[in-house]
Formats: sequence, C-alpha cells, structure tokens
Amino acid sequence: MNLITAIFGISIILSLILIVVAFWLPLMGPDHEKLSPYECGFDPLGTARLPFSLRFFLIAILFLLFDLEIALLLPLPWGDQLTSPLLTFLWASAVLALLTLGLIYEWLQGGLEWAE
Repeated sequence: MNLITAIFGISIILSLILIVVAFWLPLMGPDHEKLSPYECGFDPLGTARLPFSLRFFLIAILFLLFDLEIALLLPLPWGDQLTSPLLTFLWASAVLALLTLGLIYEWLQGGLEWAE
C-alpha cells in the first residue's frame, strides 16, 4: 500500500465520520432552559448576548485569507528543484493577481472602511 492510497483512505474515513456526526448532532437539540443564561435562580436582568460587528467579521475573514495565501507561497523560493519551476511561478503569480484583484474590489466597495 503506497502513501497516496493510505492518505486517500484516511481522508475518506474521516469524511464519512464527520458526515455521520454532522447528521447525528442536530438530533440532540438543546431546549430553552439550556440556551438561557444562568443567574443563580433569578430572572435574567438583560440579554447575555453581546452584539458582534459584521465589519470585524469581514476583516477577520480577509486576514485569514491573506494569511493562508502567505503560508502557501512561503515555500516557493525552494521550488527550483521542481520539474517545471516556471509553471509554478506562473501559478503563484496567478494566485497573487487574483487575490490582489479581490482586495482592490473589496477596497473599492468600502468593505475595509471601519467608520460608518
């Protein structure tokens, strides 16, 4: 059994386990008492939920996207041992260009403006 087959088999098994768990978890739905905050037997004075800024969420997603891109492009200087380093460079340039265009689009749409 070679390495590729083993990795493929493990990924299939993990995928099936996660699918079964995803269908099984909603069956154990919590009731109203478990979802309400506990305040030592008193009636709640206010809501325990805090508002969450959607702009912060969008900025965090953009940060994660570009952080992942940097992590994927870091090994490229050592890619000269590949069979086709020019093709690797072209693919990396295409990814960088696509992400740069996405950032420019987000900037022009005002998604990076924090003040209202």
